[in-house]
Amino acid sequence: MPSVAHCRQERPADRTLDAAVAGGGGAVVCQVAAGLGGVGKTQLAAALADRLWVGGGLDLLVWVSATSRSGVVTAFAQAADVTGVEDPDAEQAAARFLAWLAATSRRWLVVLDDVTDPNDLHRLWPPTTQVGRTVVTTRSTDSALTAGRQVITVGVFTPTESLDYLTAKLARVPGRLDEAADLAEDLGHLPLALAQAAAYILDRASMTCASYRRRFTDRRRHLVDLAPRVLPDDYPYPVAVTWSLSIDRADSFPPVGVARPVLELAAVLDPNGIPTEVFTTPDVQTYLSDRNGGPVDVDDITDALDNLARLSLITTDSVAGVVRVHGLLQRVVREATSTNHTAELAVTAANALHNIWPDIERDREHAQALRANTTALHTHTASLLWKTPNGVHQVLFTSGRSLGETGQVTAAIAYFHTLHESAAQHLGPDHPHTLTARGNLASWRGEAGDAAGAAAAYEDLLAGFLRVLGPDHPHTLTARSNLAHWRGEAGDAVGAAAAFEDLLADRLRVLGPNHPDTLTARSNLAGWSGEAGDAVGAAAAFEDLLADRLRVLGPNHPHTLTARGNLASWRGEAGDAAGAAAAYEDLLADFLRVLGPDHPHTLTTRNNLAAMRGQAGDPAAAAAAFEDLLADRLRVLGPDHPHTLATRNNLASWRGEAGDAVGAAAAYEDLLADFLRVLGPGHSHTLATRNNLAYWRERVMP
Repeated sequence: MPSVAHCRQERPADRTLDAAVAGGGGAVVCQVAAGLGGVGKTQLAAALADRLWVGGGLDLLVWVSATSRSGVVTAFAQAADVTGVEDPDAEQAAARFLAWLAATSRRWLVVLDDVTDPNDLHRLWPPTTQVGRTVVTTRSTDSALTAGRQVITVGVFTPTESLDYLTAKLARVPGRLDEAADLAEDLGHLPLALAQAAAYILDRASMTCASYRRRFTDRRRHLVDLAPRVLPDDYPYPVAVTWSLSIDRADSFPPVGVARPVLELAAVLDPNGIPTEVFTTPDVQTYLSDRNGGPVDVDDITDALDNLARLSLITTDSVAGVVRVHGLLQRVVREATSTNHTAELAVTAANALHNIWPDIERDREHAQALRANTTALHTHTASLLWKTPNGVHQVLFTSGRSLGETGQVTAAIAYFHTLHESAAQHLGPDHPHTLTARGNLASWRGEAGDAAGAAAAYEDLLAGFLRVLGPDHPHTLTARSNLAHWRGEAGDAVGAAAAFEDLLADRLRVLGPNHPDTLTARSNLAGWSGEAGDAVGAAAAFEDLLADRLRVLGPNHPHTLTARGNLASWRGEAGDAAGAAAAYEDLLADFLRVLGPDHPHTLTTRNNLAAMRGQAGDPAAAAAAFEDLLADRLRVLGPDHPHTLATRNNLASWRGEAGDAVGAAAAYEDLLADFLRVLGPGHSHTLATRNNLAYWRERVMP
């Protein structure tokens, strides 16, 4: 939550917010604070939250940066910790949190700050209860936001409020307030502009309102051509002029010339929270050094951020590790940034975001911040991210995959649908990146349960790759691999094996026997041959493959470790369960050492070890291992991921084999409901779960 501004003035809107609960008793209708930018809507909500929290009037306070649906879902998912249920799937966690709000007797306040699109809140509105409150801040007057809710219109300061504010900020130094009322009039009584002017005056020992007005008038004369196109609201002159003065001042502090380009970088990112680490990445240091004509290091950048905060151009939150910038200031800075810098600035920001994106996302809030900043960057820089030497910046693909990997698979599908349309517009329908976006869209459809649809999409996509890139291009061969995979996942193991056999021949011809893609094709062929019924042949193929991976990649390469796992698996399927369990135990130690406990390969190895222990005759140990694994799958992958669902299936099965038929039946009943929701009634996994449920129900019957 943003801090309450120093010397903030109480306004009639504060009393309107408070009056809603002054009488007590009835439920509070959701309140919407609406108004133009810079009038203090967010501060109004922050002051209310502060009063209620400090005064002991709340048990739960949730502040949401509501500029996107993904941001709201992520914030609600974090807040769902109060339910006591670990549910890492963001959409489900958000729904669980809203249900908790509806049922709890605890006093709560949810602030939805800076709502831009009412559609983002579809099925996400907090409930109306006797103990809860919802406050929305927005520039929109859309009836979808305001209908049935108390609307509080927030405008500029009155002349009295303007003077009271400047008096509170400046009166400790005699003479500062000379011409204060005139300055307030110059600035249109806009709270944001008054705060900026006050910060500038306080930074100069001899500055008064009168001397600031002289500078303001002179600067305004120079900005007359810029001002009319600066802002969408009715305040182009005051904001543009006050910020122009403050930016010059911040840029004059050591290290001279660094603050302005740092602010330009912040202006193309998310105003509600930019990870501070973005500003200190090597790409940003290089960009700032080029702009400054000399080396700029991390300390210089930190000093520049401090200088910007000193002039109230940004706010920094060291606890959250973020920098915030007002959206209106961002607009002014973007309009004033030289076109000579915009393209390099956009790519620098994209590089910084991409470089700090973790391979495995463990922090949901951090991942959401990266996605929000990528969205803001893409919005503000328009086509610039589509004009890189390679076509489109990879951060756009990374952001979409992040959505799916954090459990928002439906959102990932929508994201890649839009990205594909944008790619077709900017690059043309046959550009490799346009085709890659189609591939991502198909894959997430498959991950959402539509394996047959994914296979059909890849079949169409393959035709495009063949036409554009030819049969031997790596992207074409990868599309063939993905098509074969989703055919197998859709139930056609024999067809998948045949497709991988054909693919292997072409990869041997094009890439040679030792190329990683060739070895991967051999692995896929062996795996799907086993799924098609030839367990002995699969084991033999993986034994040969392991020897080659050891020779080419070494013993610690993830692909070598994976080959060891596949060999153990098919040995077990071929009848040697005890030997497979022993092999998996050795392999798990190496995966933990090389990749760590949360890597997908490590989790898969734990899954396979547990299964082989059960097949080797110890069902109780298998059930216990699957129970431990499920907790980690939920934490890392979320409840709807295919691996999580498979772990639940295995846990239910081995509980039954260990003697708990009742528990197995109950677990399969819950699992079937989720398979129906995620994969649909016709999916092979759903049908298998129905069969398992019937089996264990029959075992329960006397």
